[in-house]
Amino acid sequence: MSEAEAAVSVESIDILRIMEMIPHRYPMLLIDRVVDLRVGKSAIGIKNVTINEPQFTGHFPTQPVMPGVMIVEAMAQTAAVVVVHSLGKEAEGKLVYFMTIDEARFRKPVTPGDQMHIHVAAIKQRGAVWKFEGKAMVDGKLAAEAIFSAMILDRK
Repeated sequence: MSEAEAAVSVESIDILRIMEMIPHRYPMLLIDRVVDLRVGKSAIGIKNVTINEPQFTGHFPTQPVMPGVMIVEAMAQTAAVVVVHSLGKEAEGKLVYFMTIDEARFRKPVTPGDQMHIHVAAIKQRGAVWKFEGKAMVDGKLAAEAIFSAMILDRK
């Protein structure tokens, strides 16, 4: 890694720092750690999927599966960390709202015991609007993917 790349990348962001950066909380905080963050470009979110999460009591009780919308939300939260980290302290705690979700595909069920590695990469940024592509991987295999855009706004 070059000196310039080292200056714009972060090895790891833990859950306490994530909670300073984005306003999500249990049960809707869906990432546990962010690694390999490259300012304004990309990151990998880590989500440890556990049976004691509330969605599994009803989706589905006899065969628990992580809902696809929650996988896409985990992608968005990882992207929000990229955005907030890129914009700096003044962006911390702001809300990031979905604008579009395109080309969402769910390839393999995500179940309790899995660890999702959520790869997000910025495609475009214009003003407060950011567009990302996201891929959720489990054991090196593609579980889900989507292209999405979001807008960062102040809290009311």
